[in-house]
Amino acid sequence: MAERYRGPYSPGGDGSDTPRSEGSAPSRTIPPRRRRRRAGGRANFLFLAPVLFLLTAFSKEPVGMALGLAAFGVLELAAWLTHQGLVAEEAYEARNIARRPAIPRKLFGSVLTAAGLFLGGYVPGGSLVNPVIYAVLGFALHFFAFGPDPMRDKGMTGIDRFEGDRVARAVDEAESHLRDMKDAIKRAGDRRLEARVDRFADTARAMFRRVEADPRDLTGSRRYLGVYLLGARDATVKFADLYAQNRDPSARAAYEALLDDLETNFSSRTQDLLLNDRTDLDVEIDVLRERLQREGVKTD
Repeated sequence: MAERYRGPYSPGGDGSDTPRSEGSAPSRTIPPRRRRRRAGGRANFLFLAPVLFLLTAFSKEPVGMALGLAAFGVLELAAWLTHQGLVAEEAYEARNIARRPAIPRKLFGSVLTAAGLFLGGYVPGGSLVNPVIYAVLGFALHFFAFGPDPMRDKGMTGIDRFEGDRVARAVDEAESHLRDMKDAIKRAGDRRLEARVDRFADTARAMFRRVEADPRDLTGSRRYLGVYLLGARDATVKFADLYAQNRDPSARAAYEALLDDLETNFSSRTQDLLLNDRTDLDVEIDVLRERLQREGVKTD
């Protein structure tokens, strides 16, 4: 008997080939919309601009050459810190609950940019006015172009610091497994497989956000963040190496089936966490209403 195909781009499709009865809702959670990475464009230009100091350094006297090379090194370090600061800021904004970065990398990048321009503009025996102007302008332009670092924790009200740290460590470990999966699948040389891994990563991150919102969920979800993702990473590494050699369609089908099973389980667990949170909220509301009624306050 023929079955209707439901793919990720079919009307009403959810990315699964399994038929679904009418009126039933898909079990998968909607992944978050991908944001354009900030750690690119202007940040990458910062790595190229100092090359001018490197090219002109060897045409100067020894002191000028040393200053030019120092300016190049300091500005490259400033570019790297700025790039890392943007990556840290993206991770901070992607989470509903997050601690501020331990090191204000973008601020240090602004300071080093000023120092690098000072060194590049300084002429031995000359006036300090020009290099100081370069440094002030460099600091101001860098700061306004990339903004400040996050300076305070987000969404930490009512959350125990120790429990929050445990969740942060678990989520960071889980994120490292996802990054390893993404790096490994690139060796397979298949864009569709890379997109499939990205979709699973979005589903997994939906669970991360729920655990961050309620650290009490970490105990029941630790095997998902640890054991399951570690196994998925190892399977991805082995599959990518094998598929890059022989393009075995059966191995591809087995790997995609594994991702389907993992995505279904992660999505189901996330839904369970949502239901538990709703149950806890209902209990808190009922308790509060009872207290108000005992005080003679009408709650209707």
